[in-house]
Amino acid sequence: MDFKTEFNNKVNTVNTYLEKYLENKTDVPATILESMRYSLFAGGKRIRPVLMMASYELFEDNTDVVMPFACALEMIHTYSLIHDDLPAMDNSDLRRGRKTNHIVFGEAIAVLAGDALLNYAFETMLSSAVANSEKTIRAAAYMATCSGIGGMIGGQVIDILSENKVIDETTMQELHTKKTGALIRSGAICGAICAGADEGKIKLLEEYALNLGLAFQIKDDILDVEGDVSKLGKPTGGDTELCKNTYVSLYGIDRAKEMLEESTNKAKALLGEFGKKASFLIDFTDYLLKRDN
Repeated sequence: MDFKTEFNNKVNTVNTYLEKYLENKTDVPATILESMRYSLFAGGKRIRPVLMMASYELFEDNTDVVMPFACALEMIHTYSLIHDDLPAMDNSDLRRGRKTNHIVFGEAIAVLAGDALLNYAFETMLSSAVANSEKTIRAAAYMATCSGIGGMIGGQVIDILSENKVIDETTMQELHTKKTGALIRSGAICGAICAGADEGKIKLLEEYALNLGLAFQIKDDILDVEGDVSKLGKPTGGDTELCKNTYVSLYGIDRAKEMLEESTNKAKALLGEFGKKASFLIDFTDYLLKRDN
């Protein structure tokens, strides 16, 4: 099976499970469910849950076990985007080519929709973890750490406090390792944990994910400068307008592109220990390097 077909199959699996988790929710206000669905099914690439599935498949075949965690990760990612777009954060009107959640539903419902997705992510994970084993509980705890004050939220705080300031390389690395990299790391590691991988393999995947997360962020920064608005689904130049620190602003566009190539190659090299089983993940890493949105 070629990469594109396998990738699309994984995306379709994620969407099917997300639909399952959100169907028949008749005991909740219709408006909040509509707002949650509006952003959750807004055409996201499902990169993080696909990464988790692929990581799991390095060790086990039956991905049913990992799907509650993959879907929970996508819910957490989506909640973060809803909140990022709010006037108090990035004040964005467009996301993935259509109006952002707060433009459609109002700020109050958008805040609650983000809260609801975060809470429902843990409800989804923990319902599965309790019914399974210690390793799935460990995976849920790891995702909680990656999405919390020591991970994504911590990185967002650094990002906000760094606006209109020039920061050094160490702060930049901490910012993006947490803000963007933590959820990517969660995708790679939680898949391995759910599959019962040994500590050596988990450590190897953590190093892979650190390089992958760096590559992903650098690519985002480059696209904000050079991207095609029609493909990105949002205006370019937002980072400059908000005076955000990026790899392009710190190193320049040419060096940023070199760093993108370097981190991508490091990530792929770390997968060599898994042999042919890592072929999808290698292609996946290249896909992120070459993406246009």
